[in-house]
Amino acid sequence: MKLLRALTGPLKRFGLERCVSLLCLLAVSACYLGMQPGGDLMVQARTRELPVYSVDRSDGKIAISFDAAWGAENTPALLDILDEYGVKTTFFLVGIWTEKYPDMVREIAARGHEVENHSTTHPQMSKLSEAKIIEELRVNSDRIEQITGVRPTLFRPPYGDYNDAVVRTSRAQGYECVQWNVDSLDWKNRGVDDLIERATKNSASGDIVLFHNDSKYIVQALPVILAKYQAEGFEVVPVSELLLQGETTIDHTGRQHQKEPATNTI
Repeated sequence: MKLLRALTGPLKRFGLERCVSLLCLLAVSACYLGMQPGGDLMVQARTRELPVYSVDRSDGKIAISFDAAWGAENTPALLDILDEYGVKTTFFLVGIWTEKYPDMVREIAARGHEVENHSTTHPQMSKLSEAKIIEELRVNSDRIEQITGVRPTLFRPPYGDYNDAVVRTSRAQGYECVQWNVDSLDWKNRGVDDLIERATKNSASGDIVLFHNDSKYIVQALPVILAKYQAEGFEVVPVSELLLQGETTIDHTGRQHQKEPATNTI
C-alpha cells in the first residue's frame, strides 16, 4: 500500500497517458535491445543487407555497366566503341527489353560482354513479396539463358531500389546483388562534358560505374571516358571479374572486402 501511495502522486502529476506511453516505449526498447542474463541491457545491432556498391581492390581494375530498359538505338554504336577500346563490360537487361530485342541481346553476348538481370518488368522491388521477387528474377533469367545459353549470376534492382528482402532473396536464388558507387547521371541529359566529368572524376580501383544504353550523350562521351581510364592506368573489366572470389564481407558503405581468415589464438 505504501508503494501504491508513493506512485499515485507522480502518476497524477505526470499524467496517466504519458506514463502508459513511457512504459510502452520502454517495453519496445527492451525487446529491441534485448536482455543479458542477469538483467543487463545488451545492444543487438541490426545488420542491414547491402548489395555490392564497390570492391576493395588496388590493382587498377574498375567496371562500367549499362542498364537497358527501353530503347536500343545506341547499342550497336556502343558495342563498336567497346570493341575499338578492347573493353568487355556488363549489360543489365530488363525482361521487357530482352523480349523486344532478342537479336541485340544475342549480339551483346556474342561480342563477349556479360548479360545480367535487371528484373523482368522494372518494378520497385522493395514493394514486392518474396514470391514476386523470385518471379521477377526467374522469368528474365530464363529468357536470357534461352537467348545466350548463359544464365545470369548478377542482379541489379531497378531504380537502385531494394530492402533486406530483395538482397536476401536474390542471393538465396544464386545472384549477387550489385549497385554502383559512380553514377554518371547520364539519363539526366546534362551534356557530354558533364557526363565525362561525372564518370571519370576521382576514379579509383574497385569502382562500379553506372551508364544507360539509351542515354542521349553516351555514344559521344564513351570514347573519351574509356581513353581517360586507360590513360590513367585503369583496366575496365566486367562486373563479375571485378568482384572478389571466396569468402567476402560487405561493409556499411557497400564495399566488398575479402574476409580475413580466422586467427588461432591458442
